[in-house]
Amino acid sequence: MSRHVPFQRVHNFRDLGGYRTADGRTVAWGRLYRSDSLSKLDDADWAAFLALGIRTVIDLRYPWEIERNGRVRGHESFTWHNLSIEHRPYRQAELGPEVDPVPFLAAKYAEVAEDGVAEMRAALELIAAGDGSPVVFHCASGKDRTGIIAALVLALLDVPEEVIVADFALTELATEHLVADITARMGRPPVWPGYGRAPEGVMRLFLAELTREYGSVRGYAEQRLGVDEATVRSLRDHLLEP
Repeated sequence: MSRHVPFQRVHNFRDLGGYRTADGRTVAWGRLYRSDSLSKLDDADWAAFLALGIRTVIDLRYPWEIERNGRVRGHESFTWHNLSIEHRPYRQAELGPEVDPVPFLAAKYAEVAEDGVAEMRAALELIAAGDGSPVVFHCASGKDRTGIIAALVLALLDVPEEVIVADFALTELATEHLVADITARMGRPPVWPGYGRAPEGVMRLFLAELTREYGSVRGYAEQRLGVDEATVRSLRDHLLEP
């Protein structure tokens, strides 16, 4: 099956199915998706989006981003939740070329991991609460905030770290489109050469920091987020093939 779901205006919509866990189980296809902003879905894409049968949409952006750029259009088939996991905004497009994306972004992810505790726990609980009905979570580019939630979910499903890192780096396939999107919005290209990039080293460094601080990603989820065994068991029951 294709991991990338093709749309005309949304460029980083991906199925998290197919990944193998350490105990040999497989993440089910068609149950959990990650994406860039769904406010970009045009009329031609809307029917294709609804056909996925998504029942829960989790928007990880700031309320002011939603006010400025819009949100996914409403529909009776799904519920929409805004959980802004990032609390300290920064403008990636305006960073200087001297900024190395690997340590810079890993440090920003560590900030989110400490600041967005309540919102990340709520997002994980929403994903775990379903009955296997499809869920999508997204931010603006589907890379940073979305990448953090994807990494947490996959780690709690016991997907190996190298697979989590590789999934993060798949955003590189959409970088050109993401740069084009922000160029159109700002009227000029981003200054930062790292804009829209997803080097593997970012996620490796972030996961290493969580492990150093909490013993493992699972340890972070339990000790800092308060994710209990019942939530982890529910995630596995709903997202893994038997």
